[in-house]
Amino acid sequence: MELRTIIVEDEANSREILRNYIAKYCDGVKLLGEASNIDEGLSLIQKHQPDLVFLDVEMPFGNAFDLLDKVPDRTFETVFVTAYNQYAMDALNNHAAYYLMKPINIDVLIKAVDYVKEIKEKESALDGQVLQAKSIKAEGKITLPQQDGFQVLEVGDIFFCKADDNYTEIYLEHKKIMVSKTLKYFEEALTEYAFARIHKSYLVNVGEVVKYKRGKGGSVVLSNGKELSVSASKKAALLSYFQ
Repeated sequence: MELRTIIVEDEANSREILRNYIAKYCDGVKLLGEASNIDEGLSLIQKHQPDLVFLDVEMPFGNAFDLLDKVPDRTFETVFVTAYNQYAMDALNNHAAYYLMKPINIDVLIKAVDYVKEIKEKESALDGQVLQAKSIKAEGKITLPQQDGFQVLEVGDIFFCKADDNYTEIYLEHKKIMVSKTLKYFEEALTEYAFARIHKSYLVNVGEVVKYKRGKGGSVVLSNGKELSVSASKKAALLSYFQ
């Protein structure tokens, strides 16, 4: 598919380098326009509704996050481009698909574009389709350590798990169980039962997903009505569960 793309970068030389790299090394990318500040970037986004925005973090009169705040219901993917690595966590929290450091490494740029293509291709393939989760295996039991022993739980009764530092909250239909294990522990323990890590804080039973919503990073709605955020970096893995 063709990725409709814009660049928002205040330095003319950086825009030129990125433009040339995209043209030479990134097939299937159509550059719709370039902006040198937040207002120009917002105008281009509203005009073109792009699939991908390459976004510099530091710009005059604001930064990348100020721009993203002006587009709360965005459906495009964001690749941050910056010379400062201290913004990595903010980029993650703003559902960036990728984070490129200047000077731009061509191989990393290609990887970022390919990842966004993968997301968009899967979203496009699922548009308008009646979704059915595949490879669902939710029959089995898991033991949860307790202070006085352990509790045996049916895997299929779990809606999702939520990280709480070194603890994990296990959400069932009518109650929550706190367990002194990390979310990574449950991700590994439940991997064969089609539980998907959709966020740094969430592990979800794919069989309980009834809706996927596009947005900053997207979100899923479970059969109990609970809506959970999906990280951009986890989106492709989640969508691969559906056909």
